[in-house]
Amino acid sequence: MNSLLTRIEKELSKLSDAERKIGEYIIKNPELIPNMTTKELSKKSGVSEASVVRFCKSIGIRSFKTFKLELVKNITLSQNNITDFSILQKKDSPYDLFHKVTYVNKAAIDSTLSSLDKSELEKAVELIKKAKKIIFYGVGGSATAAFDGHYKFSKLGYHSITTLDFHFMISLIPYLTEDDVFVAISMSGKTKDVLELARFAKKKGATLISITNIDNSPLYKEADIRLCTPIVEGDVRIGTISSRMTQLNIIDTLYLSVFNNIGENVLEQYHEARNEAVRLRR
Repeated sequence: MNSLLTRIEKELSKLSDAERKIGEYIIKNPELIPNMTTKELSKKSGVSEASVVRFCKSIGIRSFKTFKLELVKNITLSQNNITDFSILQKKDSPYDLFHKVTYVNKAAIDSTLSSLDKSELEKAVELIKKAKKIIFYGVGGSATAAFDGHYKFSKLGYHSITTLDFHFMISLIPYLTEDDVFVAISMSGKTKDVLELARFAKKKGATLISITNIDNSPLYKEADIRLCTPIVEGDVRIGTISSRMTQLNIIDTLYLSVFNNIGENVLEQYHEARNEAVRLRR
């Protein structure tokens, strides 16, 4: 059992009758809670919405949203043992691991429903839609999401840039203006190269959008707009797997949102590129 559920179980005897009903329902159905509203949880547990708010405060959490994020973190980390070294304790078959990877990736993506703020997403889409230049930057596992963002927005006709070369990126940033967007991608929000370039881009007037874990990290604090991913992997791991899926999920959302707004203007170019690709097939 994860630590948050253990804490709730220990506090049950100290809670009011209504709060106890909520706690008991959560312990029995933890995986259902992250996608619920206070109204839905109150209905399921047979209490008032106000009782849900009081329950959160009684266990030391300031709001139901914060509670859901903490629960998501606990559930996902307790399930996600495929990217830490404990995987060596059991020799699974490739097909068994395929099932585990699929389950963990699905759970991670589902968790972004609780970590991503609707208003921040809408602001990011509006700014990217009007941007003259978009720079995507991430290192390590986050570089995958940066390259994916660069590729997708280039297809939309944007002046989209990414590179793994830190010094080359430094030479590009002085040309940024307030009409441009810098998308910094980092799971921890503490990666020095990402932070230094993000701060440099802000100094030049560009809007800083971060794709980072929902945590009080330096990148989270620096960003003008925060597109938060859930904490689904620990810092010590054999490779970035489920966290990368959450980043790619957000990139796809940004791309489709902008395409939904301007797609009619680029359909001719899309078809032209498609026809040429078909012609060149060997």
